[in-house]
Amino acid sequence: MSLTLRAPGKVNLGLRILGRRADGYHRLESLFLPIDLADTLRLSLAAAPGVTLALSGEHDGVPGDERNLAVRAAQAFLAEAGSTAGLRIELEKQLPAPGGLGGGSSDAGAVLRGLSQLLPGAVPAGRLRALALGLGADVPFFLAPAPALVEGIGEQILPVDGLQSLALLLVHPGVPLATAAVYAEYDAAATSLTPPSTGPSIRALLALREEAGRARAGSFEAALRALVMNDLEPAASRLLPAVLELRKEIEATGAVAASLSGTGPTVFGVFSDRAAAGAAQRRIARRSGLRSWVVETSPAEAVGIRA
Repeated sequence: MSLTLRAPGKVNLGLRILGRRADGYHRLESLFLPIDLADTLRLSLAAAPGVTLALSGEHDGVPGDERNLAVRAAQAFLAEAGSTAGLRIELEKQLPAPGGLGGGSSDAGAVLRGLSQLLPGAVPAGRLRALALGLGADVPFFLAPAPALVEGIGEQILPVDGLQSLALLLVHPGVPLATAAVYAEYDAAATSLTPPSTGPSIRALLALREEAGRARAGSFEAALRALVMNDLEPAASRLLPAVLELRKEIEATGAVAASLSGTGPTVFGVFSDRAAAGAAQRRIARRSGLRSWVVETSPAEAVGIRA
């Protein structure tokens, strides 16, 4: 038995760091939006135990062994289920790694929800969420990717309805930026005299939702600009100055707003429509070494499973 799944990327339309827990994990608040750029996975159950992985597509730098989060997700699920079945994963990569778009986390989420279909009832929903969080802070979101306010260390997910689709230009500088390094730089720059960020993220979210429904362009754009702020961008820019350079370049092409997604290094710009995002891409793509995509956010990402 086999099935094929989409593993969509996401952008963080606003990311605030609210503090740090005693165990070192950072408390965050962010609006996660799935996008229509996605990896594709085919899962096939096998009689022989073990998990195998075959990579294709844009997979430079993606581990093809047990370090891959998709493999770890499968192993965790099968162990939790007490299953002796084996699994073959065929993973076609489109999302950059690392990119700040949740590629590895989305692959893991797709494996968990796919195995839930292949082995129905083997792992209860509560345990599935616990497995997801144990794999990574972003993985729980990708169990059912849809616009959501994500809080805590990623375990608190509040669906957000009424958001219109947004046209985005994504630009990757072509060099990696490690998540751990960005958080370490953020922590190193903080002092005991610096309070955690307390920006009105939730309030801005509500305003964004209301303005989207009213379709008042000026107010909607103002709400977007207030929301599109990433507390990790200064740290990422110190480690990789190209991040700040790209954001300024995207803003200069007429973006409504621009920011770093997650810990980067992908930078995104929000545009009035897909044509405007495409025009900006043609201007920026002249630089060598860059990777870029024009995408749209999805009110509810289609992650349907087919045999």
